[in-house]
Amino acid sequence: MINLNLKQPLPLVLPAAHHQSSCNVAGRRRGGAASSSSRRHTVPMRISCSATEEVSGGAVSTAPVEKTLTVKATVEASPAIGQMYVTRGLDDIVDLFGKTLLLELVSSELDPVTGLEKPRVTAFAHKTLKDGHFEAEFQVPVKFGPVGAVLVENEHHKEVFIKEIKLVTGGDATTAVTFDCNSWVHSKFDNPEKRVFFTVRSYLPSKTPGGLAQLRQQELRTLRGDGHGERKPFERVYDYDVYNDLGDPDQDVSHWRPVLGGNATKFPYPRRCRTGRARTEIDPLTEKRGGGGGHFYVPRDEQFSEVKQVTFGVTTLRSGLHALLPMLEPLLVKKQLRFPHFPAIDDLYSGGIPLPADTAGSFAAISGIVPRVVKMVEDTTDHVLRFEVPGMLERDRFAWFKDKEFARQTIAGLNPLCLSLLTEFPIASGLDPEEYGPPESAITREVLEKEMGGGLTVEAALAAKRLFVLDYHDVFLPYVHLVRQLPDTTLYGSRTVFFLTDLGTLVPLAIELTRPKSPTQPQWKRVFTHGPHATDAWLWKLAKVHVLSHDTGYHQLVSHWLRTHCCVEPYIIAANRQLSRLHPVYRLLHPHFRYTMEINALARESLINADGIIEQSFWPGKYAMELSAVAYGATWRFDMEALPNDLLRRGLAVRREEDGELELVIKDYPYAHDGLMVWNSIRQWAADYLRVYYRSDADVAADAELQAFWDEVRNVGHADKKDEPWWPVLDTVDSLVETLTTIMWVTSGHHAAVNFGQYHFGGYFPNRPTTMRKGMPVEAGDEEEMRRFLAQPEHTLLEMLPTQVQAISIMATLDILSSHSPDEEYLGEYAEPSWLAEPMVKAAFEKFAGRMKEIEGYVDECNNNPEMRNRCGAGIVPYELLKPFSKPGVTGRGIPSSISI
Repeated sequence: MINLNLKQPLPLVLPAAHHQSSCNVAGRRRGGAASSSSRRHTVPMRISCSATEEVSGGAVSTAPVEKTLTVKATVEASPAIGQMYVTRGLDDIVDLFGKTLLLELVSSELDPVTGLEKPRVTAFAHKTLKDGHFEAEFQVPVKFGPVGAVLVENEHHKEVFIKEIKLVTGGDATTAVTFDCNSWVHSKFDNPEKRVFFTVRSYLPSKTPGGLAQLRQQELRTLRGDGHGERKPFERVYDYDVYNDLGDPDQDVSHWRPVLGGNATKFPYPRRCRTGRARTEIDPLTEKRGGGGGHFYVPRDEQFSEVKQVTFGVTTLRSGLHALLPMLEPLLVKKQLRFPHFPAIDDLYSGGIPLPADTAGSFAAISGIVPRVVKMVEDTTDHVLRFEVPGMLERDRFAWFKDKEFARQTIAGLNPLCLSLLTEFPIASGLDPEEYGPPESAITREVLEKEMGGGLTVEAALAAKRLFVLDYHDVFLPYVHLVRQLPDTTLYGSRTVFFLTDLGTLVPLAIELTRPKSPTQPQWKRVFTHGPHATDAWLWKLAKVHVLSHDTGYHQLVSHWLRTHCCVEPYIIAANRQLSRLHPVYRLLHPHFRYTMEINALARESLINADGIIEQSFWPGKYAMELSAVAYGATWRFDMEALPNDLLRRGLAVRREEDGELELVIKDYPYAHDGLMVWNSIRQWAADYLRVYYRSDADVAADAELQAFWDEVRNVGHADKKDEPWWPVLDTVDSLVETLTTIMWVTSGHHAAVNFGQYHFGGYFPNRPTTMRKGMPVEAGDEEEMRRFLAQPEHTLLEMLPTQVQAISIMATLDILSSHSPDEEYLGEYAEPSWLAEPMVKAAFEKFAGRMKEIEGYVDECNNNPEMRNRCGAGIVPYELLKPFSKPGVTGRGIPSSISI
């Protein structure tokens, strides 16, 4: 609580001690004018005041004279992006009259006589000679009590970004009380409701100071809105809707897409932020994609900062890539042009593709967005499309072709979340045999025992936990025939079995590819192994590339988009609707929500929409998002998003009886090894933090805001799974710690592990092809196809891989999505003002920050340990995706606190 100590006898001035307050409504540095320089670690201070005669709201009181204190407010602010104060017409006139911002101080105390809120003290802030600075002077009654909030009314016609408000008493700078705002304030002409900025002190609902109780509830009602109308860009309303805006049938009937969410049996899905747009004419269930200048609504403070907009911005994918691809069309002749040979792929990183002479304007538009991609040829004025060499290719250009690297990436690559321990044999499908064909796998005992060698039986290998499977059979098989109807695209269901060697590394034993039966064709399935014959060896290589394509699609649609971006959005909406800014849980979680809603809206605009980048370049095509919905329905469980539970479910860890700690089945499993260090550090921080505010389990159960938050997450945000029995019940401190740790892990470590290595591993697209355009040459029984394969198997592989347009567009996209912004906030790097205001929380955070720095060093040690062969060795990319900190750019390391890209 900010204590202006207005009850001191006058004119006594007590020694000052520092104190800080916060008016962060939706998160620090989320507004368009915020930057890393706005972070401040200040020491709490107490201020005292001198007295004058009473003035209230600028008018002399007619009541008996009550002594007052002079309090000066300094506001640091900036206009919306692109606006300058000297050119803003009507707003300049308002500034001349000294009525730029109307400020109101709110007492934390109720009037002891009436039991009502004390009258608020108001003053206009006027512009100073220092650009972006405004000053106001209050006459505050001595018995006003501690200030718990500041209300702001913006008299301008345009929104204003307020960085901070500083209160000083009696001209004594040592008494400064800082409200750290970093938030947008709308114009009163757009919305007459004033903005409220609460004290930095955190309170459970039952402990809210009386003077703030009504304001606390009023602010939550504002953030919830009324559920009606189209949301406007300046609004801060958080509400839910289904994914009904991915298609645009009014533009093109082929752009119709099914609604995801609201249908628990067919397409269950998490909810997104409601925009309230009108429905299309063709389909009344589909929302129009227009409005707002083409930009999808997100609450104002969820939008990118100015730094983020410059370095990434909504123009990057929507404008930058859309400018890039037309530039390439004349060069590529047609969309289906493939790479003629592997040296042509290598040219993307060496000589590059010359851009047409008439594209200078487009070049300028994209060169600032993807500077790593578009280069200028030395000593000339010619521009070329030339990509940075990805980390994997830089270390070993042939790594992608090797079996051991293929296996290593399942536990130390971009998608280390899908490998499972093989526990039952024979392997069988769970799908209906009447619809898909016989369920028995073609991977037999004889196949595995031959590949394992050494006389090891399947039973012995299972008992020793040495067999593992990457299983994309049942999840993809229902889509095989649908995907094959798309132009130049094919798909199989697949299973890949791996063996754990004595050295702790994996080797692939067998790959099974399956095409389900159809009304016109029987089921086809075949097992491929790395046989001694040249034909078998090449078929094995082709089968591996198909599996890599399956893994790439599942990674992007499920491990990445669904499990992080998509499933987190309901947590953000529920937190803002049900948890006050005064709530300690809100203040613990809000750094983990920074930018996520904006990046998700951008994804709906340009990435996952009908005919967007994902549909154009990934094998599921128009079925991409509904496939992610099927995966959500079949596999997603909140409790299993906790890293330890996920490892236990997949059989990659066991819990020791003696101490309950996890023990990894694959000792050198880089993702799990580093991830558990990060998980445990987050969990300890969450436990230390929450026990400051919740002294007993009863406190958790009695917290009305917390229970409303979790009820809404389950019953609204994830409504299609609300009846599942695995949802945690928040009735103990331990259950709260586990639940919040899971959310914090998914937004930080999980997302970092599947996102920031995208260019390092996928920038050379043969290593992670996003689509396969042709099936295996042995499937169709086409003799001409087999002759071509036998004569030139490399050409068969190139014909399978993505086209030039597909490859280049996805490589440029991965370059952008793998990049850290200069204003990135890394896990354990910055303390929120509210954390610093509470000594016990401050101490807990300092320990957390220290642990993250220790992890940084330990990751380096592991990557230099030759005994850890899955992350250290000749040509091996060290595993740094869970190394906590990073510089800006594409680094393949760094754990931001939030899903910020």
